[in-house]
Amino acid sequence: MSQEPYPTVVLASRNQKKIGEIRELLAPFGIPLKSVSEFGGVDDVIEDGDSFQANAEKKAVEMALAVGHWAIGEDSGLQVDALGGAPGIYSARYSGEGATDEANNALLIENLKNVPLEKRGAGYVCHVAVADAEGVVRLNVEATCRGRIIFDAKGTNGFGYDPHFQIREYQKTFGEFNPIVKQQISHRAKAFERLLPRLLKVLSEVH
Repeated sequence: MSQEPYPTVVLASRNQKKIGEIRELLAPFGIPLKSVSEFGGVDDVIEDGDSFQANAEKKAVEMALAVGHWAIGEDSGLQVDALGGAPGIYSARYSGEGATDEANNALLIENLKNVPLEKRGAGYVCHVAVADAEGVVRLNVEATCRGRIIFDAKGTNGFGYDPHFQIREYQKTFGEFNPIVKQQISHRAKAFERLLPRLLKVLSEVH
C-alpha cells in the first residue's frame, strides 16, 4: 500500500507559474503533482490541435505514455470578442516564433488600438484533460472567466495577458490580484473546481 493517498500525477507543462498555481489547487486534497521538468528525456508536446480540448488531451496522453503516470494536460488562452476569438489556441505564440509575454501583449494592444473599452470584452478559457498511466483520456473539463482588455498594463502578478485582463466587478486586472484571490476566480480555478471531485473519484478507484 502506497504512503500517498493518491497516485502521482504529472503536469504536462514547464511553465513554473502555471505549475505553482495548479500545485496550490491540488495540495489541499493530497494529490502529489510533478511537472514534466522533473523527468529527463521527455520531449515537449507539439500543440497542433484545433481546439483547447484537442491540445489538452494530446498533452495528457503523450505525457502519460512518456512517464508512465497519470497526467494532466491543460490548455488555456485568451479569446477577445473584437478579434473574433483570437488569439485563442495561439495565445502563447501570438507574436510568432520565440514569442514572449511582452511581445504577445504588445501585439494584442496594437490590434485593439481602435477598439473602445466597452467593446473589449474577452474571456480566458481553460481546458483540462486527464489521462491514466496507459494514456487513456479519463476526464475533460472546461471553464471560462470573462473580463475585458484594458489599454495599459496594470500589476506585476500572474503571467501571459494577466496585466491587461481586467475583471469588471473588481476593477482589477489578474496582474493586480493577490494570487490567493486569483485562485478563487480565474478560469483555471473554475476548471479545477469542476475537475477535482471527478479526479479524486477516479484516482481513489485505482489506488
